[in-house]
Amino acid sequence: MAVSPTLLVLFWIFKLTSATPAWFQNISTSLFNLPGDIKLGGLFPLNRLTSNLSQRTEPDQIICDRIDTYGLGMAIAMKYTVDEINANQILLPGIQLGYEIYDTCRQSAVIVRPTISYLTAKSNNLLSVECNYTNYETSISAVIGPYGSEMVSVIAKLLGFFLMPQISYGATSEKFSDKVLYPSFFRTVPSDKWQVEAMVLLLEEFNWNWVAVVGSDEAYGQRGVQDFSKLAANKSICVAYQGLIPVYTDPEPMVKTILSNINSTKASVVIVFSLSNQAEIFFKEVIRMKLKGVWISSTSWGIHNQVTSLPNIQSVGTILAFTDVTQNVDLLDAYTHALLTKLSEERADSPPPAQISGNPSNPCPNCWKLSPANISLVTAPVVQRSAFSVYAAIYSVAQALHNLLQCNSTACKKPVKIYPWKLLEALKNISLNLSGTQIEFDASGNPNVGYNLVEWVWTESGLDFKDIGSFNEKLEINKSLFTWHTENSEVPQSTCSAACGEGQVHRVKGFHSCCFDCIDCLPGTYQISSSYCLWDIQCTPCPPRQWSLARSSRCTDPIYDYLSWDTPEALLLTLAIVLVVLFMGSVVVVFVNHRETVLVTASGGTLSIVVLLGLMGACLSLLLFLGQPGDTVCRLQLPLISAFQTVPLSIIMSISLQIFFVSEFPNLAASYLHVLRGPGTWLLLLTCCAVQAGICGWFVQDGPSLSEYLADRRVDFVRSFLACPVLPFSGFALMQGFIAAMALMSFMCTFMATKPLHQYNLARDITFSSLIYCVIWVTFIPIYIGLGEKLRSIVYVSFILASDLGLVAVYYIPKCYFLLKTPELNTADHFCTFLEGLQPTPAQEEPQTQTESEQ
Repeated sequence: MAVSPTLLVLFWIFKLTSATPAWFQNISTSLFNLPGDIKLGGLFPLNRLTSNLSQRTEPDQIICDRIDTYGLGMAIAMKYTVDEINANQILLPGIQLGYEIYDTCRQSAVIVRPTISYLTAKSNNLLSVECNYTNYETSISAVIGPYGSEMVSVIAKLLGFFLMPQISYGATSEKFSDKVLYPSFFRTVPSDKWQVEAMVLLLEEFNWNWVAVVGSDEAYGQRGVQDFSKLAANKSICVAYQGLIPVYTDPEPMVKTILSNINSTKASVVIVFSLSNQAEIFFKEVIRMKLKGVWISSTSWGIHNQVTSLPNIQSVGTILAFTDVTQNVDLLDAYTHALLTKLSEERADSPPPAQISGNPSNPCPNCWKLSPANISLVTAPVVQRSAFSVYAAIYSVAQALHNLLQCNSTACKKPVKIYPWKLLEALKNISLNLSGTQIEFDASGNPNVGYNLVEWVWTESGLDFKDIGSFNEKLEINKSLFTWHTENSEVPQSTCSAACGEGQVHRVKGFHSCCFDCIDCLPGTYQISSSYCLWDIQCTPCPPRQWSLARSSRCTDPIYDYLSWDTPEALLLTLAIVLVVLFMGSVVVVFVNHRETVLVTASGGTLSIVVLLGLMGACLSLLLFLGQPGDTVCRLQLPLISAFQTVPLSIIMSISLQIFFVSEFPNLAASYLHVLRGPGTWLLLLTCCAVQAGICGWFVQDGPSLSEYLADRRVDFVRSFLACPVLPFSGFALMQGFIAAMALMSFMCTFMATKPLHQYNLARDITFSSLIYCVIWVTFIPIYIGLGEKLRSIVYVSFILASDLGLVAVYYIPKCYFLLKTPELNTADHFCTFLEGLQPTPAQEEPQTQTESEQ
């Protein structure tokens, strides 16, 4: 059920008259002029401009005849404060403060006249040209106001010439902190320097780096836009668009252009540094265009009823407003009610005076009909939050006067004259406590106050301002209190480009650093930082001995893998080595058990067992390729395997040479075979081993150790397989080539050997075993060269096992078959050629052939 306005007024009357001070009964009804021992000037926007300045041809052709409720409410706050000081007689006992309040109409052409009147001499109310104004006492001791920075910029330097104290309750532009240009300026609201910083911190809190900023085209808006853009650029926040709303010309066409440009930038967050009049026009167009976003307000309009009362203002999205940290002036509402009641009673039967716009003695002709029904002049939220700034300004002057006049609790020293410059010095050093709030000014005339951050929240009862944070040198917010007017009720995004991922750097496109492409860092480079303040525009090379993968944000020391014993590859190789060694061991057992037989003797006797033991040693040496390599292991790997392989291959080559000698020199074989088979074999074995030992020694001496290899190795990997360096490669080729040469020599000595008649063909076993050995290692060369280090190790081990297994299988398995399955053939007759060097004649071979055919 709606409550009628009459009931609301009655409620306020009951509330405000319940407890009022006695001095309320004696208050003056003169709103804008009060005589006193010391007078203060007050500059307030009591009225709004209703004429067209562009058509002005005479100085007085300025009409302001529509009440500005905010300015009038602030003027009443000044009157209340002066009346309270006079009534209490604590700060200035025995002295009455007076005031002269004038209208500024928010126009520079209007504010100059009252300012000049303040500078007139107190003695004669005339402004004369003096050579020295040191002993010049002005009719007004201090000026309270004006509200806006544009108005202050018009009069502050003039007042500064006289060093007349000026305390503004709303001018926040940072330029007034310059005491060289504005030596007598103070304010009871924080400077825009801090407001801009708070706004930038808010943007950083939500990662908004693509914003638009709009200001009114006057001192306040221009400086606000300028300071914000400068600080935002230093914080890597891009201003997608900035525009100024005209103040002295028709703003509507420009507002449409501004909003069209903002809409085209896709910026979801807009900073509005504007006077309330221009903000009202701006948001009317926002509502008409049905735009939505996050609107961050400066203190000038954030809670002003000109904007809050706009129809459908709730449709524009989320509005966040910075407001000055203040407190309520407790008795202001009751005082205003008493004042309006007394005014309406006194003027009930009196006709209003003739309305003359711009009349200094009556700055608000339309205020004649004020009544208690107009209590909203001071109950409006914007006045409730701003009145304390006027209250503090006047009490600051009163405290300065208290100090200057050396007042005590009963009286003040009354000087003949109060010069503005003396009051200014006293004002610089004041410190007072107002209802728990400590008021002081710094060297720049700025107060020690901060900001509240409020959000516009619409409830069933109307608009409410919810406190969601504060700023006093640092921003503190409660994110859980925010209400986002978006489709999913989540924090809106406002970025030109999506954030790059880890390991990517920004390549700026266009003129804004916030618009970029994300470029992956290549291997060997990395991205240092991804924070908005420390964007990388190029990848950084890794330090020496470190590397990175593509899209890395850090470099790491290389990680080495090896054929650990628990890896599948190592387990398979170990199993293969064990099986091959067991197989060879079983052959050794067979040969040892039959070592006295002619077959074993013809195959080399004891040396045939040495061949097997050498091959077994080579296979067991392959275990050095498993596990973590070290300097000692790497020194032993290839030389040990090569040495073990040299022994069996040199013995087989010796047997092949014996077969070649028997086949090619049959007449000498019987006489010299025992020499070749005895000392000759051992001499050849020792010679081959010595040659291989020399090659291995050179290989070990000339090649680097594992530690040296790793120290000199170029790190261009994050993870790599660690194997012993095969360096110099020519040494490795010589070792393997020497072994292969012995196998090739064995093949060439036996593949054309004559088959003995009715005897075991020992040459055939050597031919095929050496052939298989050579084929395996010829195949090994192209495969080994084209592989990586890990597969090279596995392939090398596999080929050693395959070649040794092939050698044993082809050379020894047929003999084992004879020994185990046909022992009756293990006689001297079947091996006499190789035992005694006897070569059958061709005539003896034909019957054998026929016999074989018959068989």
